[in-house]
Amino acid sequence: MRPPATSPEQLATWLSEPEGVQLEFKEGKGDFSKSKVMDICVALGNSGGGHLILGVTDTRPRRIVGTAAFGEPGIIEHELDEKLRHPVAVEELRLPEGRVLIFHIPPRPRGAALDHDGKYMKRSGEAIVPMNHHELLAILREAGPDFSAEFCPRATLADLSPEAVAQLRERWAAKTGDDRKRHWSDEETLANAELVVDGQVTFAALILCGTHGALGRHLGQAELVFEYRASEASGPAADRVAYREGFFLWTDELWRKIALRNDLQSYQDGFFRRDIPTFDEVSVRELVLNAVAHRDYHLGGNIFVRQFHDRLEVTSPGGFPEGITTRNLLDQQHPRNRRLAQTLEKCGLVERSGQGMNLVYESAIRQGKALPDFTGTDDHRVQVILEGQLRHPAFVRFLEKIEKKTQQSFSTKDFLALDHVFLGLKLDAALQGRVPGLLASGVLEKMGRKLLLSRSLYQEMGLPGAYTRRRGLDHETKKALLEKHLQDAGAVGAVLSELHQVLPEENIRNIQRLLTELKQEQRAVLVGQRRIARWFHPGFIRQNPEGT
Repeated sequence: MRPPATSPEQLATWLSEPEGVQLEFKEGKGDFSKSKVMDICVALGNSGGGHLILGVTDTRPRRIVGTAAFGEPGIIEHELDEKLRHPVAVEELRLPEGRVLIFHIPPRPRGAALDHDGKYMKRSGEAIVPMNHHELLAILREAGPDFSAEFCPRATLADLSPEAVAQLRERWAAKTGDDRKRHWSDEETLANAELVVDGQVTFAALILCGTHGALGRHLGQAELVFEYRASEASGPAADRVAYREGFFLWTDELWRKIALRNDLQSYQDGFFRRDIPTFDEVSVRELVLNAVAHRDYHLGGNIFVRQFHDRLEVTSPGGFPEGITTRNLLDQQHPRNRRLAQTLEKCGLVERSGQGMNLVYESAIRQGKALPDFTGTDDHRVQVILEGQLRHPAFVRFLEKIEKKTQQSFSTKDFLALDHVFLGLKLDAALQGRVPGLLASGVLEKMGRKLLLSRSLYQEMGLPGAYTRRRGLDHETKKALLEKHLQDAGAVGAVLSELHQVLPEENIRNIQRLLTELKQEQRAVLVGQRRIARWFHPGFIRQNPEGT
C-alpha cells in the first residue's frame, strides 16, 4: 500500500528532528549516486523502516536547497523494486524553496534481511554499517524453527532411495556445471547438501529422497494426490494416483500424467495457425514445487493436484508463510521449509526471490490466459487455480510484436501493467511505477488520465478499430454527438440526464462543460434553470432574454 502524501508540515517536523535510525538527509543538489540510495534503503529497511530525504542540508538547522537528482521518480522506484525486491515508494514535492524527493522505506519482512549486491547494511546512529553474522542469524531465526532441517527420529540412510539421491546429484552437478559432483558417493551428496548431518537424517531428506515405506513410517502426510476429472460432477475421479515417496521419484511422472490430456489450442496469426498448450509445463512444475517447498508439514493432509479439461488446481495444507500475501508474493520470499527450499535451489528447481512465481504470471499473460487465481486460499490452505483457456489471442500477438519492435525485455510487472491496460483494469501503485518506462518505450500512450496500448502496435496486430474504440471520442466529436441529439429532439428539447445517455462514459460535469461550449458557439440553447432546465438546438426555439 502506498504511503499517504507528505504535507509541508510533516516535512518541516522531520527537518527539525535529528538524523537517526529512521531518517536520512542528503543534499543531492545535482546528481546523486543510485548505489548510495540503494545502500541507504537497505539500511533503513533492515532497521525498522524510515525515510530518505533528498534536497535538504545534512546538518541542522536544516533547510531545503532542492535536488535535480532522479528527474523521473517512477524510474528510480522501478529500479529499486527490481534490485532490492522491496517496495520503496518515491515521492516528489515541489515547494517554493525547491524540489524535494522522499523515499519511503518500509521495514524488512519478518525472517528476511534486505541486501544490495550481497551487502547487508543497517543503521547505527547516524552511520550506515554492515550487519554482522550474529545479527543476520537472529533475523533468520525470527521465522521460527525450520521443520525440514529437523532430524527425523529413527530414520536411517536405508530410508533414502539411491535412485532419488542420484537424481539430486545429477541435477546439482548440471546446475553448477561442476562435473566433480557426479563422482560423489550417496553419503557425500547427502552430507554436502546438509540433508544428512552427522549421520542423522533430516525431514528434508525424506521429503526429497525417501522411499515409499519410509514416508509411510515417518511422514505419511508427505504425499501428493493427482486426480483427473473429466467433468465437474462429484464422484470418483477418472484417473487418480497417490505419490508417497521422495519428490525426485515422482516429479517427472506427475508431469507425464498431466501431459497425457494437455490439449493444444489454436489461433490464427496471419496466414499461420499457432498452437498453445492448455497447461504450460514450466508453470505447472513451479506450482507443484511451491506446494512441496512451502506447505506446512506439521499439518495432516496431502497436496492435491486436480486436472480438469480447462483448468488445473493445486491445493496444499497451511496458509501462506508469515508475511506473504497475494499482494507481495511476486516480491517477497519467505520459505516455510528453508532447508528444503535451499536444496531445490541448488538443483536449479527453485528460483531465488520469488522469480519462479514471476514465470507463472508471465506465462499466463504471454499466452493470453487469466492470471493465477488464489481466491481459494485461507489460513488453512493455499489453493491456486491455473486457467488453461486461451482468452486473448490478439494480446499474445501484441506481446510478440512489442518485444520484436522494441528489442528490449520486460519485467513481470511490466507485463502485468500491459495486461491491466489491455483489459481496462486499474493499476495499483506498484504497477503505476512501470508506466513511465512503458510510455518512453512507445508501447503505451496517454490520453489525459487514460492509458492505452499504442496505435502503431494495434495496427500491426490488424486491430486499428480496437484502438479507436479504446481511445474513445475526441472533444469535437463528443460535442457533435450532443448537437445531433438536440437536433433530433426538436422542439421538445432534452434534459441533462438524457444528454448524459449520449455519452455515458463521461461524468455530468464534463457533459455540462461540453454543453456550455456549444452554447457559447450558438449551437445549443438553455431554457429554464436547475431541474426544469432543458437544452434545445437553436433551429427549434426562438431565443428570448428570459430563456437564454
